[in-house]
Amino acid sequence: MDKAYSKKLLTPKSQDFSKWYLDVVLNAKLADYGPVRGTMVLRPYGYSLWEKVQDYFNSVIKKDEVKNAYFPSLIPISLLRKEKKHIEGFSPELAVITIGGGEKLEEEIVVRPTSETIIYLMLSKWISSWRDLPVKLNQWCNVVRWEKRTLPFLRTTEFLWQEGHTIHETSEEAKEMALRALTWYKDLYKSLYSLPVLIGVKSESEKFAGASVTYTVESLLPDGKALQSATSHILEQNFAKNFGVSYQDKEGVLKYPYPTSWGLSTRSLGSVVMIHGDDNGLILPPKLAPIKLVIIPVLGKDDEKVFTFSKKIKELLEKYDSAFAGSVELWDQDNGSFGWKVNESELMGIPLRITVGPKEVAGESPLTITCRVKDVESEEVSQKTLKEIGEKVEKMLEKEHAFLYEKAEKHLEENIRTAKNYEEFKNIMNKNKGFIKAFWCENPQCEAKIKEETKATTRLLPLGAKEESGHCIYCNSKAKHLWYFAQSS
Repeated sequence: MDKAYSKKLLTPKSQDFSKWYLDVVLNAKLADYGPVRGTMVLRPYGYSLWEKVQDYFNSVIKKDEVKNAYFPSLIPISLLRKEKKHIEGFSPELAVITIGGGEKLEEEIVVRPTSETIIYLMLSKWISSWRDLPVKLNQWCNVVRWEKRTLPFLRTTEFLWQEGHTIHETSEEAKEMALRALTWYKDLYKSLYSLPVLIGVKSESEKFAGASVTYTVESLLPDGKALQSATSHILEQNFAKNFGVSYQDKEGVLKYPYPTSWGLSTRSLGSVVMIHGDDNGLILPPKLAPIKLVIIPVLGKDDEKVFTFSKKIKELLEKYDSAFAGSVELWDQDNGSFGWKVNESELMGIPLRITVGPKEVAGESPLTITCRVKDVESEEVSQKTLKEIGEKVEKMLEKEHAFLYEKAEKHLEENIRTAKNYEEFKNIMNKNKGFIKAFWCENPQCEAKIKEETKATTRLLPLGAKEESGHCIYCNSKAKHLWYFAQSS
């Protein structure tokens, strides 16, 4: 048990959402505060979630022949200055090194806020012919952005992410790649996180610095605020031009390629904690959970028989599915009472729990498989049908995954509202928050005024949105699209 947090009770989620979130992150041993403001230490349990993300996403991108690589985290500031929009967009968040080895540096060095500049510098050396294209790279790394407001996972000065970077001959290929990455993220949220998301296009003012188009994945948190959960960009050709990335086509003509970039960070794990968790702690989706099931012995009588039977259950599960090896734990250590272990398993969000006592060993009572989600009914397994335990556990995990997704989907659907005028827009934002669909003339001045007066920003225009006839929610000018607005987390 942790010295700092062992006696601390969780704040009820409905009472103080922010405090509850911090309590869960700390008590469930996901992360702790680093010594530098805005940094966090990912503890083993928290990092194991990120490893699950890495395993899942690597399996997806490698099927598309995306290869992992690594580039330096220290970037000369002159590289960032080569792309004007890029440096302007990131300047407020840069961490700059001016002294190295006890001496003032001739050129300032930036700690990586993102890797486009360093990657395109290297690609200018590696690409010369159409035969070298497409290039599809990904790296798993840390980045530093000097945030003013920080919150573990959601907004930290340093965080982990994956960033994909590709180079293509045509704009059509680049668009296809950016949209494919967007689909990968949407599928990841559904398959791994049990979360529904909205996907679409960012407005001109909200897009990535240096992108011609930014696609976004948006989640809705329990407090009604939106979280930008992943992004995919078609970058301007200036990135290639400014860094000398060019190639000769089949006719020998020198051309500039079309780049994309796309990324998902540890911020996404914060949304899992916030959306699924309850007053007892984490609720981890089964496919994300490092521990899928815990066996807790009831000690005090016939302990040796209880331990032996508990080990038998663990072996049966591992034999049923090799994936259970390492994800089924037997808590036979004498490091806490039975009640403490039950509470700990709930705090950690372990999907399933089996308790084993003398009655279960003797066959007087069936084994009960209890789900972390109270709405999913428990399953019982008798001594006679013990060999079916693997199948029952598997089905319960599937039920829990489906339940979590449906619950989150219902929350999302119930919190998408349409505003017909600005007064209605403001009332919804003050009372309910959530996503608001409203006509907007796409004038950045109206967008800025709406943000200033309501704290709501344009989140996205849904992919394939059809043109409609309407009037801007703010200035009443003609508008052709219903945009999604929300306050940012």
